[in-house]
Amino acid sequence: MSMERLVVIGGDAAGMSAASQARRLKGPGELEIVAFERGGFTSYSACGIPYWVGGAVPDRDALIARTPEEHRARGIGLRLRTEVTRIDVAGRRVHARDLDSGAESWTSYDKLVIATGARPIRPEMPGADAAGVHGVQTLGDGQELIDSLARARGRRAVVVGAGYIGVEMAEALIDRGFEVTVVNRGSEPMATLDPDMGRLVHRAMEGLGITMVNDAEVTGVRTGDDGRVRAVVTDAAEYPADVVVLGIGVRPETSLAEAAGLPLGAHGGLLTDLAMRVRGHTDIWAGGDCVEVLDLVSGQERHVPLGTHANKHGQVIGTNTGGGYATFPGVVGTAVSKVCDLEIARTGLREKDAHRAGLQYETVTIESTSRAGYYPGSSPMTVKMLAERRTGRLLGVQIVGREGAAKRVDIAAVALTAGMTVEQMTALDLGYAPPFSPVWDPVLVAARKAAAKVREAG
Repeated sequence: MSMERLVVIGGDAAGMSAASQARRLKGPGELEIVAFERGGFTSYSACGIPYWVGGAVPDRDALIARTPEEHRARGIGLRLRTEVTRIDVAGRRVHARDLDSGAESWTSYDKLVIATGARPIRPEMPGADAAGVHGVQTLGDGQELIDSLARARGRRAVVVGAGYIGVEMAEALIDRGFEVTVVNRGSEPMATLDPDMGRLVHRAMEGLGITMVNDAEVTGVRTGDDGRVRAVVTDAAEYPADVVVLGIGVRPETSLAEAAGLPLGAHGGLLTDLAMRVRGHTDIWAGGDCVEVLDLVSGQERHVPLGTHANKHGQVIGTNTGGGYATFPGVVGTAVSKVCDLEIARTGLREKDAHRAGLQYETVTIESTSRAGYYPGSSPMTVKMLAERRTGRLLGVQIVGREGAAKRVDIAAVALTAGMTVEQMTALDLGYAPPFSPVWDPVLVAARKAAAKVREAG
């Protein structure tokens, strides 16, 4: 009996986690593993790129969890700078091209893992591909941006988009000594929050010296005679720029999968079952930023590109391809970020998510403090909570505040996963001492107020 071959497309979090876990379960004599990565790096933290660009992380290699040499030493046949160009599902093989030599070849598989990640959204407009305009998705992208900053003729930067990447890159560019303007099509930054909470982020960004331009549609990038960016043009104004960073968001990189006829969801991501197996295919798995996942709160499929999920997907896939059994039940949509010392957190549904899901809900917003009010270092914190009107089921929480604010969202994430009501949350036995929390933790204060509002609504 010939040895099975596992082929992995994509060498970052999901792909190499899957390969590594499969290798733990089956040795090189039992399972051959071949992994293709079109870039030059593996198993790195894309989430850390803004902090490397800003200088908080001084060394690029600090973001690399496991080098190509370490993977190869464990019996994983890793092929760097090799791009898979076609998946032949019927023939159970993939076609790849070496980006340096141009050599092309077919590789057969018994089991296939698709972990092609996501790609930055580049708007279709004049100048979007000009020199000095950067997406930030890979370590290579980060290095190109750092090199571009060093070459910039002036110190003016424009960030297009005000989501997680846009906000984090704006702070990184401030730290690099640039004048930063953020151009945002929404009414407030951080569209993952409701606008009333995004307004708190807006104020913090302006306090950091960032110029916020909301409700603006970018229509083009103006370039100089040398082809390098000079300004970002909107429907109402023009903003001088020596460098531009696109923080509009990402889309699942599923062009290969689509061409192969594999099932995609409404957001363009691959659809899988709970074992992360591509629906309708017994020998193909997918994970990471290229898939859609089940939202446990709304019951709908979502695209949530986060490294935490990608690593979990990889563990599940590696277990299943290595002969074991594991599942990934879904997400509740937890995410945290920061602007300077302002911490930003959310989990569950925003108001528009709840409305889209057809849910009737109540909202409360409370002001509290990170510690007992009399204890030194106490800082203000705003908590917004959504609860289902009839049942009192927790639907979502958003938190904006200083030290100690962001990780409090984990309380709500656990409550959402458990399907708790806001009334049940009020009885949670959370840790208390004046240096850490008021007697009533801010999340529990919001839960008490939400429970009262649900009762009033009948």
